[in-house]
Amino acid sequence: MRENKSHFKFNKQERSGIFFLLLIVICLQGVYYVVKANPLKKESALIVNALEQSRIDSLKISMFQQPRKIYPFNPNYITDYKGYTLGLSTAELNRLFAYRKQGKFINSAKEFQAKTKISDSLLNILSPYFKFPDWVGKNQQHQQPVYNSAKEIRTKDLNAATSEDLREVYGIGEVLSNRIIKFRDRLGGFLVNEQLYDVYGLKPEVAEKTLLKFRVLDAPLVKKININTASANELAQLVYISRTLAYNIVEYKKENGAFKSIEGLIHVDGFPTEKLDRIALYLSL
Repeated sequence: MRENKSHFKFNKQERSGIFFLLLIVICLQGVYYVVKANPLKKESALIVNALEQSRIDSLKISMFQQPRKIYPFNPNYITDYKGYTLGLSTAELNRLFAYRKQGKFINSAKEFQAKTKISDSLLNILSPYFKFPDWVGKNQQHQQPVYNSAKEIRTKDLNAATSEDLREVYGIGEVLSNRIIKFRDRLGGFLVNEQLYDVYGLKPEVAEKTLLKFRVLDAPLVKKININTASANELAQLVYISRTLAYNIVEYKKENGAFKSIEGLIHVDGFPTEKLDRIALYLSL
């Protein structure tokens, strides 16, 4: 009988070990119930996020409340982003895009309002910046700035101005005047006045002063590049299109088929939508 030793008899060391094991289990159980009864409040994290979001929203509001500089533009080539910054609604932009998809062009501020249904107040803000091609309606004098004969005599051709002529404008020194001439040569001549704003380092206010004395009076003839047949190397010859962008245009065309409109370029990765109106001067379908 002495050989049948009970399994429930432990020496002092074993009893101590069992005691501490039970103590640990009880402590863990206690911690579990305490945590379950008092869950961590996640509201604090949400409060911090809400405060940060409120700060971001206030910054956005203040940014849009600040007066934004608007440069002359052709309303026929408004993009989604530009339309948003100008204050047009999605419905107004969609009406414009639907009209342009028909291959038609808007040639006056009144026609722009008729097609987009924008309000009179917004039209009054935007219409002074509308820039239509020179060949559009010679009799539409309300759309073109009126100059008296004296000012017309003093206005010089921007494409014929020398470096010395340009330095007559306050804010243009030797470096900027040479840069304007170099940029003009790369373009093959300015086609529209707005291209002056694209000269690197030339401040917008200085460009405005320059256009008071110099304007594009004799635009050069350019051979437009067909975007549906041109290679990347041909597209990269344009000042506004980098080699990377040229390859992106070609790849986009391979994946999606031929472009149906010049505006389709805005869907190409890396395309500078704000310069679509300038780039469109050099392209065809």
